[in-house]
Amino acid sequence: MIKKREARYKRHKRIRKKVYGASERPRLNVFKSIKHIYAQIIDDSSGSTLVAASTVDKEFGGKTIKGGNIEAAKTVGQLLAKRAVDKGIKKVVFDRGGYIYHGRLKALAEAARGAGLEF
Repeated sequence: MIKKREARYKRHKRIRKKVYGASERPRLNVFKSIKHIYAQIIDDSSGSTLVAASTVDKEFGGKTIKGGNIEAAKTVGQLLAKRAVDKGIKKVVFDRGGYIYHGRLKALAEAARGAGLEF
């Protein structure tokens, strides 16, 4: 029997075969744990992280009580989009990381779109 984490990893590898972030359109990657959610914009051609935001950032602060809820994901999406637009990044490719586009992941994506990112 394949465990849940291994199944997600297999899905993520399958997705990464198709999703590639170039310098003109970098990749927005999302990782979520039970307590926190992390998002970063990556340029795969140079192998560098351009922008990152998570619920453990200092700017996130005490805006929400927990980092593992939908409100926290919305805040991280807005923070990431604000940082990306400040650096001149407007278009990205969305990499859902093998997760289902639902709940916290959907909230983060919609908040990032609302704050100025296109994907």
